[in-house]
Amino acid sequence: MYVPDINRSELRYEAVLIGGGIMSSTLAVLLHELEPEARLLIVERLDAPALESSAAVNNAGTGHAANCELNYTPLQGDGTVNILKALEINKAFEQSLEFWASLTEKGKINPQKFLNVLPQISIVWGEPDVSYLRKRYQELNALPAFADMEWSTDFGELAEWMPLVMEGRAFGQQIAATRTLRGTDIDFGSLTKAYLQSLEKTGALELKLSTEVIDLQRDDKRSWKIELKDEYGISEVYSPFVFLGAGGGSLTLLQKSEIPEASQYAGFPVSGQWLVCSDSELTEKHNAKVYGKAKVGAPPMSVPHLDSRWIDGERSLLFGPFAGFTTKFLKEGSGMDLFRSINKANFAPMMQVGMNNFDLVKYLFAQLRLDDDERMKSLKEFLPRANQKDWTLSVAGQRVQIIKRTNQGGVLQMGTEVVTSADGSLAALLGASPGASTAVTIMLEVLQRCWADKMSSDGWIKRLRALLPSFGKDFNDEVLLIETRKRSNSLLNLM
Repeated sequence: MYVPDINRSELRYEAVLIGGGIMSSTLAVLLHELEPEARLLIVERLDAPALESSAAVNNAGTGHAANCELNYTPLQGDGTVNILKALEINKAFEQSLEFWASLTEKGKINPQKFLNVLPQISIVWGEPDVSYLRKRYQELNALPAFADMEWSTDFGELAEWMPLVMEGRAFGQQIAATRTLRGTDIDFGSLTKAYLQSLEKTGALELKLSTEVIDLQRDDKRSWKIELKDEYGISEVYSPFVFLGAGGGSLTLLQKSEIPEASQYAGFPVSGQWLVCSDSELTEKHNAKVYGKAKVGAPPMSVPHLDSRWIDGERSLLFGPFAGFTTKFLKEGSGMDLFRSINKANFAPMMQVGMNNFDLVKYLFAQLRLDDDERMKSLKEFLPRANQKDWTLSVAGQRVQIIKRTNQGGVLQMGTEVVTSADGSLAALLGASPGASTAVTIMLEVLQRCWADKMSSDGWIKRLRALLPSFGKDFNDEVLLIETRKRSNSLLNLM
C-alpha cells in the first residue's frame, strides 16, 4: 500500500468509497474485517446513507436466489432451459447469507432489523408457460441447491400458497407454480445503516454526508486526488484506492476518472413505478413474493411480481414494476445526467443499441402511455379481485442499464459489471439487478481484482475463511452446501 505523505496524512485514507449505499458499505465491512487498522472514507452526496437504490422504497427487496425469477432461466431455441445464471446467482446469495450469519455471530448486525423469511413463488398460466415452468422445475429440483423447491398445479394447494392470487380466479384456468419456502425479503437500506453504524463504532470509518465528488484524478502514479464539495466549500482527500459505488451515478464518476476502461461504457436510464397497498387486511393475507413471466418481446426488467414487503418495519404489498423514463441517472439526480454522459467514444454504441433493441424501445413507449386503468388490468392478472381504491402509484429507484462497446458494436447488458483500472487502483460497479442481493460476491470480485496480493496472503485468506467458510471452495459440492446452509438457516431461524 502507498505510504502517506506526512503533510497529508490527515487527508489520506487506505480506501475512499463513493456512494453511501449497500455496495460501498459491504466493501467497507469486508475491508475492515480483513484490514482492521485501515482508514476508510465513504462519501455520500445526500444527507443520509442508503436513500437511492438501496432504500427499501426504491427496490423490490427480493433476496435474489434464482428461486422464483424466471428471467434467470431462459428457454433456449432447442426447447431446453438454461439454468447456469440461476446457479451463479443462487451461490452468490448463499454467500451473502453466510456473511450475515458471521456478522450476526460477532454481534455486529441484527438480522431482525432487515430480514424476513418469505416464500418465493413462480406462477404461470397457459400451456406454453406451464410446460416451460415444468421443465425449469425438473432441471433445478434435481440439484442440491434447489432440492426443496415444490411444484403444484392443484388449485386448492395453490390457494393455500397464495390466497389473494387465487381468489376470484376461474377454476378451470390452466395454472402452475413452484415454491421455495426458504426465501427472503430484505430491507437493504436498513442493512446498509447497520453496516455503517457497526463500522463507525470502531473508529475505522469516516462518513461524509451532503458531500459531492466533483472531480477525481491521479495525484501521482500511486495515488488518487478526490475533490469534494460540501456546505463549507471545496476540499481534497487522497487515497491509493477508489471505489465508485454510487448506483446510477457511478458511470459519470467513472468518466471523470479518465481511465481508458471508462471509454467502453455508456448508460441508459430506466425508472420504475410500483402499485402499493398498505391495507392491513390485504397485506396479512399475502405472504410471499410471487413472480410471473414477462410477455413475449418484453425485456427481463419487465418481469411482473407481487411482493410482501417490510419498509421501515411496516408491511405492505407491491406490484410491478412499471417502467418510466427520465434522463436522470439518480432519483435525486439531474435531468442533464444522460446528455452529459454522451461522448465521442460511446455515442455510436448507444445508437447501435437503440437500433438493435427495438423491443425495449417499444416496451418503454408502451409503459409510458399506461394509465391507471391499464395498470390495474395488469394487477388483476395477478389479483383478480383487486380494487383500485386500495392501491396507489409510487415512484421507485432509478436504474442505469449498461451499454458496452464491443468488437460486435454496442451491446445492452442487463446485469451488473465491475470495471477496474489496469493497475487496480480504481473500481466501479455499473448496472442493476440482482446487485444488492449479490453484493458480497461482487465486492469479493473487486478485492480479487484490486487487492490481489492481499487476497492471496495467508492473513487475508485466514480472515476470509473465518467470515466465509465456503470461500475458495467448490460450492457445487453437496456436503459444503449442507454445511453452509446450516449456518445461514440459523440466521433465518432468528426471525
